[in-house]
Amino acid sequence: MIKNTPFTEKHIGLGAKMAAFAGYNMPISYTGINDEHAAVRTNAGVFDVSHMGEFIVKGEYALDLIQRVTTNDAAKLTNGMAQYSCLPNKEGGIVDDLIVYCIEQNKTYMLVVNASNIEKDWNWINGFNTNGAALQNISDKTCLLAIQGPNACKLLQPLIATDIQNLKYYTFVKGNFAGINNVLVSATGYTGAGGVEIYFEDANGAADIIWGKLMELGIKPIGLGARDTLRLEMGYCLYGNDIDDTTSPLEGGLGWITKFSKEFTSKAIFEQQKKDGVKRRLVGFEMVERGIPRHDYQIKDAEGNTIGKVTSGTQVPGLNKAVGLGYISTGQAVVGNTVYIDIRNTLVKAMVVKTPFV
Repeated sequence: MIKNTPFTEKHIGLGAKMAAFAGYNMPISYTGINDEHAAVRTNAGVFDVSHMGEFIVKGEYALDLIQRVTTNDAAKLTNGMAQYSCLPNKEGGIVDDLIVYCIEQNKTYMLVVNASNIEKDWNWINGFNTNGAALQNISDKTCLLAIQGPNACKLLQPLIATDIQNLKYYTFVKGNFAGINNVLVSATGYTGAGGVEIYFEDANGAADIIWGKLMELGIKPIGLGARDTLRLEMGYCLYGNDIDDTTSPLEGGLGWITKFSKEFTSKAIFEQQKKDGVKRRLVGFEMVERGIPRHDYQIKDAEGNTIGKVTSGTQVPGLNKAVGLGYISTGQAVVGNTVYIDIRNTLVKAMVVKTPFV
């Protein structure tokens, strides 16, 4: 059965185009992807991402568990810091990517995981919980709104006493927000446009109150369609497209979150990959000739040999051109290299470029 978030009826009331996503009835767009994309890049917009998953890990062995199941070094986190990381599987692939929040150093952490992987991640992490860390799945009772854009923090500042306009990237504060206590305000997001994400429990009408305040401020609601074009414009990976159970962090350009100073699942595999080099890499490319690259389209060389495949691609509103991400053989993964996207049996020219695309 499809689920609703506490904001679903509000999206419908605003005329949003709705669709099923990760088991939830979610807004895809309101006024159009191009318009919403531009609003976030130039001003501010709010995304309902309450479908995401949140786990609390507490106790004496909380950090030990997180260290063993993630690639990044969570021991570096102090109170109020967050960290991008991933859960490696035993074959050198990725179970999921996630954010680790340090609520109380060495004692209490929050893990934020992808909506489509909540049950999968929960079972995976619990499978490693041999020392008895206390785990709690708070996904169903946690609201998450991402208020993104260059003016987001300035607009939100009157709603919270703590300074959020100078909140450092990947840090967070907790406090009273719009009259609601214990709201976590995090300088994170999936757009590269600045802003924050806010986590709170939907108790005593909190969702209605906070949403109402955001609407009073004139912050534009944004759907998942623009969220995807914004993240692609920045070259951010989407789990299930650009990274998955068959891709390693080193292949996916995530070597920077793979720390070999500790023990974790598949460490030996990644160390060997680092030593030998990977055979394929995730790269960004832009279309030189007219055409839209789509997920799973083949990437070929000038002779028509398959050298990889597209993982994400679209016509990005902010660029007025089509771009994409894809895995190609390492020898071809050179910035400036010409490649060809097989679009309905026609080889359409593209060029490997650096990301972000903007």
